[in-house]
Amino acid sequence: MDVPIKKKRFNIARMALIAGVILFLALMIFVFISSTGNSKLKVAVERVTISEIREGTFQENIPVNGVVLPITTIYLDALEGGRVEEKFVEDGAIMKKGEPILRLSNTDLELSLINQETSVYNLLTQMQISQNAARQNTINRLNQKTDVENAFIEAERMYNLNKKLYSKKVIGRQEYEASENNYNYQKKRRELAKQIVKEDAIATKQELTQGKNSYARTQNALELMRKKVSDLVVRAPVDGQLTSLDAEIGQSKNKGDRLGQIDVLSGFKVRVDIDEYYISRIYIGQYGTYQFNETTYTLIIKKVFTQVTNGRFQVDMEFEKEVPESIRRGQTLQMRIALSDEKQTLLIPKGGFFQQTGGNWIFKVSENGKTAYKVDTQLGSQNTEYYEVLQGLNPGDKVITSSYDNYSDIQELILEQ
Repeated sequence: MDVPIKKKRFNIARMALIAGVILFLALMIFVFISSTGNSKLKVAVERVTISEIREGTFQENIPVNGVVLPITTIYLDALEGGRVEEKFVEDGAIMKKGEPILRLSNTDLELSLINQETSVYNLLTQMQISQNAARQNTINRLNQKTDVENAFIEAERMYNLNKKLYSKKVIGRQEYEASENNYNYQKKRRELAKQIVKEDAIATKQELTQGKNSYARTQNALELMRKKVSDLVVRAPVDGQLTSLDAEIGQSKNKGDRLGQIDVLSGFKVRVDIDEYYISRIYIGQYGTYQFNETTYTLIIKKVFTQVTNGRFQVDMEFEKEVPESIRRGQTLQMRIALSDEKQTLLIPKGGFFQQTGGNWIFKVSENGKTAYKVDTQLGSQNTEYYEVLQGLNPGDKVITSSYDNYSDIQELILEQ
């Protein structure tokens, strides 16, 4: 009789399969846990920077660099071209208004001045000759008028006399009419002489006026030519310091060439370069600060240059009150320009963590100080020292603000003393 053989529930192959499945599941669970961020990393405390969240006064500002310039700069351009003949001062000299800087020579201009002077002298001579002739002509006209007046008086006397005699039949009609005709003739001559003298006076006056106007125009042209020649001597237009003098003996300069500049030393301004990102937030009257020797100086934006070059634009700022005594032209100042008003808010010191997190999360230190774990955050504006905390953190919280270059995939840090 056959005896049935019972199969074993667990043989070696089945046990190996089960063990393999368990190992596979364990591996999958490990990978899942790792991928879900439950990884930890031990970090020495001295290798990280721990900062405390606190309430304080916050003002959004940006760091900028500016170059110190004179408050006013007057450029010296060659008003007339010429050859540099003489330099009276050197670059950097302190000038008073009107003091000579250099002298140019221009033979064509100087010759034109001589010709213009000759023209004026010739015109003046011609005017004198014309005036003498007009004066002599007027005298002759007056003499003629006097003779005519005398002849008229005599003719009038004879006419009145003969009129009486004729009425008394003392003289004949022919003699009477002759005196009458002579009287009428001399009367017309007198009227004509008066008209001639009157018209001669008007013509003489017009000629004199035209001569004066012509002489004045020529004289103005002469003065202008003398001014052009005098411009060959370049003088300081204002009190100040001569800088950037570009002229050497024997060098030729064209009209309009830049010779140098005069820096007015009554004050300074700072020309600042700003990233074009902030162009819509910069305006005249905005404030900035500069710290030197533990003293804070306030500057105000006076002018905004809206032209953008290489991604930057410029503004001119002036000191509001005091100016640092040691400030010099060409000096570079590191300043801050305020973009907002002051307000009370939560502050977190700036650090390298922001490059990795963008302010969206941060490692917050536990109360016992032994661990740090990720928390979601939201940061607002920033200045040169702090970020504004909008949410995710509270006053007194301690966070790691140093770089997260090696921690981006870590969920929790074990802080070792």
